[in-house]
Amino acid sequence: MVKIARWDHDGGTQSGFVEDGTCYVLPAGQDVQDLLDAGLEETLDIARRTIGSGPSVPLADVQLLAPLAPATIRDFVAFEEHVEGVRKSIDGAAGVVPEWYEAPTFYFTNPHTVTGTGEVIGIPAGCVDLDFETEVAAVVGHVPGSDGRNLTAEQAHRHIFGYTILNDWSARDLQRREMKVSLGPCKGKDFANTLGPWIVTVDEFEDLHDAEGFLPISMAVEVNGEQIGQDLLSNMGWPFAELVAYASQDSVVKPGDVLGSGTCGGGCLAELWGRNGSQTPPPLKTGDTVRMTVEGIGSIENTVGDRREALTRVPARARPRNRAASAVASGI
Repeated sequence: MVKIARWDHDGGTQSGFVEDGTCYVLPAGQDVQDLLDAGLEETLDIARRTIGSGPSVPLADVQLLAPLAPATIRDFVAFEEHVEGVRKSIDGAAGVVPEWYEAPTFYFTNPHTVTGTGEVIGIPAGCVDLDFETEVAAVVGHVPGSDGRNLTAEQAHRHIFGYTILNDWSARDLQRREMKVSLGPCKGKDFANTLGPWIVTVDEFEDLHDAEGFLPISMAVEVNGEQIGQDLLSNMGWPFAELVAYASQDSVVKPGDVLGSGTCGGGCLAELWGRNGSQTPPPLKTGDTVRMTVEGIGSIENTVGDRREALTRVPARARPRNRAASAVASGI
């Protein structure tokens, strides 16, 4: 097992490996993306040469960052229990739509607003119902001889370089509004995602897969020290290899891509709101601390900051439905 991280220390950003409370710095000029581009086997070889011999700094002295700057983030919705509860909360409807069972579903979220553990997450403008989503994410790495297109599940499994924790922060009131337009989620999601605390290489998990390729590792989330939810990653409707394969169909997955599992059962407030029929537990507020822990990976923790006070919603202007331009508009 290798833990790959990025961190700030002594005024600069460094990348490398974490072992036994020590951060070992990559050789000069190399970063996490270089490891992903090199692939798993070469990365493990670099780790063997670096850990214990390269420049190092105590983990306690650094501020961990998101372990990579993702090229893209695809976030799936792979837990049936979560879909059932959130549908009730967002749409007011019971059950799971039949289409969910037909194929994995994902949306693209914002790679430019990724945060690391320990960062303060501000409440976006106009949001009252701030929520979290407890997820595991697969990180894609290079596979020699593959261009990442139209992969089978077996091929896709080889493209999974490692795993990290993902908190898909969610402004549920913004999300409810925009999804009524049958497009999204968009602004309800793009203000923050937290990844961390590091990437654990996939070799750590190879012996844990069940016969169908699922990982029975525990996922849990706490708010202000009180456990909100707990689930097993193996309760996904599809194993990660199937998610990566589906993402690659008539498309491509590249080193540095991140694919989220979607929220585990009980892994967010909105699911509980749907099941309880009320906002119990309440939405997040300034000062709350959210901690997510995944077996075999570690924990991430963030504090909720202040709300940005701004008016961002602008109503549409009423327009006549003319089908021909006026003489003035056409320049005649």
